[in-house]
Amino acid sequence: MNLVETLVPSCALFLDFDGTMVDIAPQPDAVHVPLPLIEALRAMKEYLGGALAVISGRPIAQLDEFLQPLRLPVAGVHGAERRRADGETELLNIHPLDRVEAVANALATRHPALLVERKRGSVALHYRQAPELEEECLRAMRDAVAGSPGLTLLQGKMVAEAKPGGASKGRAIEAFLREPPFTGRLPVFIGDDITDEVGFSTVQRLGGLGIKVGTGTSVAWQRLADPQALRQELEAVVAARTAKAS
Repeated sequence: MNLVETLVPSCALFLDFDGTMVDIAPQPDAVHVPLPLIEALRAMKEYLGGALAVISGRPIAQLDEFLQPLRLPVAGVHGAERRRADGETELLNIHPLDRVEAVANALATRHPALLVERKRGSVALHYRQAPELEEECLRAMRDAVAGSPGLTLLQGKMVAEAKPGGASKGRAIEAFLREPPFTGRLPVFIGDDITDEVGFSTVQRLGGLGIKVGTGTSVAWQRLADPQALRQELEAVVAARTAKAS
C-alpha cells in the first residue's frame, strides 16, 4: 500500500486511533503517541485543506488529550459524539445503561483482570488481560444489551461495548462528508478492527477506499501491516509534499 500515490489533495482522510495510528496498549490509558505522528497529522490536515478527521471508539476528550496540541475534527464513541470542522459538537441521544453497567461491574468484581470503561452513552468491558473470559464477557454483555432498549453490542479487539444503536463509524463519516471541507472529496478510511468494517464499507460504497491495518479478514480493498507502517506512510506523504513544494 502506497499512500503517497493514494492520498491526493482532493481526498478526505478518516483515521481510527487505537491499533491504527498508535499501537494497542495493555490498558486504554497506556497508549504512546509518537511525536512525529502529531507533526504528520498537522501537515496532512494542511495538505488536505482541513479534510482530516479521527473516527474512534474513544471519547473526544481522550483523543484531544492524546493528540494535543492538535484539535482535529473527530467522531468519538463510534459516532455518538462528533466535533465538526467548525468546532461545533453534536451529541446523539443516549439510552439508559444501568443494566449493562451493573452486569459489567459484577463481572469485573469477580474477575479483577477485567476493565469496565464508562463513556457518554456507552459501556465497554475490556478483557485483554483475561482473554480466556471472552465467551463469558460476550454472553453477559449480549444478555444485558438485549434487555436495554436502544442499545446494540459492538465487539472489538478484546472488548465488548454497549453503544447507542444509531451510532456507527460509517454514519459519522457520512455526516462529515455532508459538510465542508469534506464535501465532494474522495473518502479514505483507515482502521484496524471489526468495529471499522462498517467504515470501510461506507467509503467504498461512496467510491472511496478502505485500508485495513493488520491481519484478519476485511472488506477493505487495501492493507497496511501495522500502525508503524501507517505512520511511515503518512510521514512519506508529508515528505513528498515538502519536496515537491521546494
